[in-house]
Amino acid sequence: MTNSTSTNAPVGAGSAAPARAGRREWTALGVLMLPLLLVSMDVSVLYFATPAISADLHPSGTQQLWIFDIYGFVLAGLLMTMGSLGDRIGRRKLLLTGAAAFGAASLLAAYAGSAETLIAARAVLGIGGATLMPSTMALLRTMFTDPAQRAKAIGLWSGVMTGGIALGSVMSGILVEHFWWGSVFLVNLPAMALLLLLGPVLLPESKNPDPGRFDWPSVPLSMAAVLPVIYGLKEIPSEGWHPLYVVSVAVGLLFTALFVHRQRTAASPLIPPALLKSRGFTPALVLNLIGSLGMLGSAIFTTQYLQSVLGYSPLAAALWSLLPSVFIGFAGPVTAHLVQRGVNRGYVVAGGFAAMAAGYSMLALVGTDSLWPTLAGAGVLACGVVAIMSQLTDLAMSGAPVERAGTASSLLETSAEFGGALGMAVLGSIGTAVYRHEMPAGAPAGARETLGDALATAAHLPGRTGASLLASAREAFTTGMHGAAVAGAVLLALAAVGAAVSLRRIEVREK
Repeated sequence: MTNSTSTNAPVGAGSAAPARAGRREWTALGVLMLPLLLVSMDVSVLYFATPAISADLHPSGTQQLWIFDIYGFVLAGLLMTMGSLGDRIGRRKLLLTGAAAFGAASLLAAYAGSAETLIAARAVLGIGGATLMPSTMALLRTMFTDPAQRAKAIGLWSGVMTGGIALGSVMSGILVEHFWWGSVFLVNLPAMALLLLLGPVLLPESKNPDPGRFDWPSVPLSMAAVLPVIYGLKEIPSEGWHPLYVVSVAVGLLFTALFVHRQRTAASPLIPPALLKSRGFTPALVLNLIGSLGMLGSAIFTTQYLQSVLGYSPLAAALWSLLPSVFIGFAGPVTAHLVQRGVNRGYVVAGGFAAMAAGYSMLALVGTDSLWPTLAGAGVLACGVVAIMSQLTDLAMSGAPVERAGTASSLLETSAEFGGALGMAVLGSIGTAVYRHEMPAGAPAGARETLGDALATAAHLPGRTGASLLASAREAFTTGMHGAAVAGAVLLALAAVGAAVSLRRIEVREK
C-alpha cells in the first residue's frame, strides 16, 4: 500500500499539497486531548470510590450497578446519533455544548445527595461523553489535512484514549484516599472550563454543507441495536450463558437488522451506506473491533491476576497496571514514522496485531507469582493496541468524506465498544470454563464458580484447608488465563494475516 498524498508531490501534479498545520492547530489539539482523557477516565474512575459512595448514599444492589454501568451504556448508545448530529449542526458547537453538559453533570455528581441523583448525573455524563468523543476526532480530521501531521495527531489521540482508561482507576484511588468521593468528578471541571474558554478561539467550526433532514426514527433504533448486545455481552463472563443475556443479545441483533434496513431505505439516513463503501473504511471497522476485543479481553484477566492471584491491594494493582502504559507514548509516534517512511500500512497494522498476539503468548506462560512477565506481556500488548488503533483510525478518517467526519468517528468508536464487550464475553467465558474445570471436585460449590468466591470462602476456612483452597483457586485462575490467552493469540494472529491481505493495496486519498 502506498502512503497518502504528501507535501512532496511535484509541482503541477494536478492537485495542491494539503496545508500544513501550525502552532494554532497543535495548541488546539492539546485542548482537545483534555476532554478525551477525561471521557476515557470516567469509564474506570469509580473503581475505588464505590465503598465510600455506598457508605454515604446507601444504594441498593441494583442502584450500585446502575451507578457503574449507566455511563458506558448511554455513551455507547448515543455515539452514532451524536456523530451524525455534529455533522449537521457543527462539530465545535456540539463539542462545546457537550463540554458544558459534562461539566454541569460532574458538579451534580460530586455533590449528589442520593443514589438516584448520582445515577441521573452519570447518565448526563454519558450524554456529554457521546458528544465529545466523535467531535474531537472529527475536528482533528478537519484541522490536520496534511497526511503526515494527521497521522502523528491521531497517534497522540489514540495514546491518550488508551492511557486514560488505566489512569482513571489510579486517580480515583488517590483522590478517595485524600479527599471525599465527589472529588473524582470535580477534576473534570477545570478541563471543561478551559475547553469552553479556548475552544471558540482555537477550534474551527465545520459541518456538512448539505446534511439533509435528521433521521429521528433511527435514533431509538440505533440505541435498541447497541444497548441490549453490549449489556448481554458484558454480563455473560460473570453470570454465564443465562437465557436472559442470550435473549438480550438476540434482541439487539434483531434491532440491528431493522436499523440497517432503515439506513438503506431512508431518504436521509443517520449512517449513509455510501460511507461504508469508502475505500478501507469497512476493513478498518472490522479490524478495530478485533483490536478492541483483544485489549479489553486481556484487561479482565490482568487486573484480577494482580489483585487476587498476586495479592496486591486495589490501589497497588492499579499503580502497577500503569507501568505498561509508559510504552504507549512511544508506540503511536513510532508507528506513524514507519508509515511516513514508506512502510506499507497494511503490514504496519499486521505488525500491531502480531505484537498483541505476542503479548497474549507471554501471558499464556506466566505462573502464579509472575509480576514482571505479566507486566511485560501487557506492555507489548498495549504497544500493539496503539499501533493498530492509530493506523486504523487514520485510514478510516482519511478515507471518509470530510462532511461525514463525525459519523465516521462515531462508527469507529461504536465498533470499539462492541469489540470490548465481545472480548470480555468470549475470552472471559473461556477463562471461566477452564477455571471451573481445573478446580477440585471436592471444593465448595461457590469456590468452583469464580476466583472471587473462592477467596471469600477460603477466608472463612481454618488454616491449611483455607490455604489449600486458595492455592488451588489461584492455580485454576492462572490456567484459565492461559486458555484465554492462547485463544486471544490465535485470533490476533489471524487478524494480522487479515490486515496484511485486506489493507496492503488500499491507498488513502484526500477528500
